[in-house]
Amino acid sequence: MGNRLSKIYTRTGDDGTTGLGDGSRTDKDGLRVAAYGTTDELNSVLGLLLTSELPDTVKQVLNEIQHHLFDLGGELCIPGHQAIAQTHIDWLEETLDHFNEDLPPLKDFILPGGSVAAAQCHVARTVCRRAERLVVSLKRIEEVPPFSVKYLNRLSDLLFVTARVLSREDGGSEVLWQKDRPTISFK
Repeated sequence: MGNRLSKIYTRTGDDGTTGLGDGSRTDKDGLRVAAYGTTDELNSVLGLLLTSELPDTVKQVLNEIQHHLFDLGGELCIPGHQAIAQTHIDWLEETLDHFNEDLPPLKDFILPGGSVAAAQCHVARTVCRRAERLVVSLKRIEEVPPFSVKYLNRLSDLLFVTARVLSREDGGSEVLWQKDRPTISFK
C-alpha cells in the first residue's frame, strides 16, 4: 500500500507540476496526467449515475467498473505499472453480452437521452471516449500497459448498451436520430 495522505495540501504542486506514483514529477497539463485525470472524471460521473434509482445488476456492474477505473488510474499514474488485464476485458464483454441480449437490434442512431439515468450514462460514455483518446495519444509518446486502450474501448461500448437498458428500465424510450426530420418553424 502506498503512502497515506494525512495532510491534503502539500504545496508541492504550486509550480504547475504533480507527483506521479513512482515519485517522479511531471507537468500538470501533460498527457499522462490528462489521461488519468479523465479516468478519474469518468469514475466521478459514474458515481453521480449511481445516485440514481437503478436496477441492482446495473448498480453492481457500475460499482465494479469504478474499482477497475481506480486501478486503471493507478496504472496510468505509475509509469511501468500494470493493473488491467485481459480478464477485465473478458468481464466487460460478458457483461455487455448479458445486457445486450434483451435489447432490440439497432436500426438507427440513438441520441443521448431517454431518461435522466440513461442521459447520465451517455455522458459517462463520452467521457470514457475522451479518456480513450488521451491514452491513445499518450501511447504514441510513452509506454502504456497493453490493455488500457482496449479496456476503455470496450467500456464505452458497455456504457452505450447500459444507457439503452436504463432508458427502457425507466419507462423512457430511446431518442432516435432522424436524418430527414422537418425543420421547426415558429411562424
